[in-house]
Amino acid sequence: MKALKDLKLQEFSKLQGLSEKDLNTEKIVSAKKLFTLTMKLRVGELKQTHLIKFLRRYIAKLNTITATK
Repeated sequence: MKALKDLKLQEFSKLQGLSEKDLNTEKIVSAKKLFTLTMKLRVGELKQTHLIKFLRRYIAKLNTITATK
């Protein structure tokens, strides 16, 4: 689980307290991380493929919180 800690993602309860600007910033940063992981997967450098699924779900949570505000 060290790799998940390396992504430096915030908890759901903390995300709900963020402003829309901060949520959008978090979404952009997460999308960049997802792109980087996807490129590493395509090249064959990524061994922990579960991180892509986890990051996609994290972005979906961000989108859900943004839609409810």
